[in-house]
Amino acid sequence: MSDYLKILTDTYSSYYHFLVDEITLSYTYKPLWQNYFYLLILISVVFFLLEIASPWRKNQAKFRKDFWLDAFYMFFNFFIFSLIIFQAASNVVVNLFTDALALVGIHNLVAIKVQAMPIWVHLLLGFIVRDFVQWWVHRLLHSSSFLWEFHKVHHSVEEMGFAAHLRYHWMENVVYKSIEYLPLALIGIGLNDFFIIHIFTLIVGHYNHANAKFPEWVKGLGFGTLIGLFIAFVAVEASGIGGLAIVGISALVGLAISPIIKYIFNSPEMHIWHHSYELPSDKPNGINFGITLSCWDYIFGTNHIPHSGRDIRLGFPGLEEFPHDFGGQLIHGWNGKETNQEAP
Repeated sequence: MSDYLKILTDTYSSYYHFLVDEITLSYTYKPLWQNYFYLLILISVVFFLLEIASPWRKNQAKFRKDFWLDAFYMFFNFFIFSLIIFQAASNVVVNLFTDALALVGIHNLVAIKVQAMPIWVHLLLGFIVRDFVQWWVHRLLHSSSFLWEFHKVHHSVEEMGFAAHLRYHWMENVVYKSIEYLPLALIGIGLNDFFIIHIFTLIVGHYNHANAKFPEWVKGLGFGTLIGLFIAFVAVEASGIGGLAIVGISALVGLAISPIIKYIFNSPEMHIWHHSYELPSDKPNGINFGITLSCWDYIFGTNHIPHSGRDIRLGFPGLEEFPHDFGGQLIHGWNGKETNQEAP
């Protein structure tokens, strides 16, 4: 027990100092672009400017309803909650799990040694595995009446914007990361790989929720350029002419496949239907569950985009009774109070 208590206190202390270093920039062990605190703010500012430059719902206020609540969720879920409990508690659970496996003779979870493969291979594999697992977890959040009460926090958004991506109950951190841990451990995905994958999915997640509208060719060009940047500056560490060539080729590939990009990556036009107040009668458990990739919905038949969806009502039946303040949402699901709607 004392070993686990030490893990708890050491992790708490380490994460606290990590967060202070991130905010104050008082470190020398990594480049500035890997500073998650300011990178998250920069990505959010970029999407806020995109919403101003090319809004989809032109009559929606720039600082829409609950904008500041969602902005607070960004810091709470990604930093405060991690500092208070999640990082330390998860490290204890991981060590308990590892020790339990050791008792039955399992000392190494890694089934596929992806670190021995080219970096682009294990990044791609890790991204696909994680997104596939998250897609199924997302379906679980909608099909389980217990988990749906937590997921309602995310669906309580009534006006969509990039920051809505950040509004979710702290229990979702626990559920997602607990379930995705084992498959990612089995393929040996490391922390650096996870950081790269997470930043890419963060950008796409902001885009999916953004009040922004672009032609298909712009989407293809944008995704191609984004992927090219990750390949050039992260995966192969290319620079100069080589890096520019990789970005250029990737951008052209994205432009070429722009007519089918919506069948690969999620988008605001698709994700807004996931937040629809009214669900189709033949899909009562929800639609368009894609996190980053939209292809899973097309493969498993959960896709639904009957029309543009620009002005549809968002939320769920019983939203009027749902808490609209952070404190009420923080304890929702544990306080014995349920709004009228069962799991969709």
